[in-house]
Amino acid sequence: MLDPPARIRRFNRAVTQEIGALDTSFLGRGRPLGAARLLCTIGPDGADVSALRDALGLDSGLLSRLLRGLEDEGLVVTEPDKTDRRRRIACPTTRGKREIAAYDRLSDARADALLARQSRGADALLAAMDLVATALSRHRITVERTDPETPEARHCLDAYYAELARRFEAGFDVSTSLDPEAESLRPPLGSFLVALSDGLPLGCVALKGNGSDTGEIKRLWIAPAARGLGLARRLMDEAETEARMLGHKSLRLDTNRALTEAIALYRHLGWREIPAFNAEPYAHHWFDKQL
Repeated sequence: MLDPPARIRRFNRAVTQEIGALDTSFLGRGRPLGAARLLCTIGPDGADVSALRDALGLDSGLLSRLLRGLEDEGLVVTEPDKTDRRRRIACPTTRGKREIAAYDRLSDARADALLARQSRGADALLAAMDLVATALSRHRITVERTDPETPEARHCLDAYYAELARRFEAGFDVSTSLDPEAESLRPPLGSFLVALSDGLPLGCVALKGNGSDTGEIKRLWIAPAARGLGLARRLMDEAETEARMLGHKSLRLDTNRALTEAIALYRHLGWREIPAFNAEPYAHHWFDKQL
């Protein structure tokens, strides 16, 4: 049986060949992967140069050389920020925007072709890709406040409800639960937090408010690919911070007995089990925590 380093090297070789990392003309557009990746990361709206360096993990010298090459091609212009001249902004030209759009089309076509070759294994391949990408970029996961009706929030909630339907003994129907109104999850009453990796949602938690000094934690969910990274605890900590900012002095929550890992997390984080405080039909445990 292959040892772990050999398996990782095999994976690396497969990926570099599949994505064309060694091609001198990535996707046939006349420039290598590094320059193409930088152009697409700049995007049609432009980007801060220091943010590009951090996002791509490049040293300043290499980033400057890549930017200079794109400028020489007439794809990008780099100029001082109009509001802060200490910062530099890289913006695509009209030609640069056309190149970004072309890369997007070709990349989508290559991805579709890869999935088409997998036949019945496409979902398993995507799940494996999610797991690898999340593990490799865990240091870049961000937690952001968003509206509970954005596509990212709805993706998390739909996945959460589907998982509850699979795990609960009697299934789950959100219409029969005490589902919070969206307004109660928006400031100044509450908040909705989403964990993002490269713009894709990995998890969420909601803080429900009703105008009192007691808030309620709802809808904690982590994508399977992101479990085991401490993200649930991070979201709970961020939710407590949001609660304090909104003036809450205590929090409470309810949960189902099937969610054993969530129950263990709440107890580990100092939540105290209390008698039922609502008539949630899917709840078996109720907790509170003083802030």
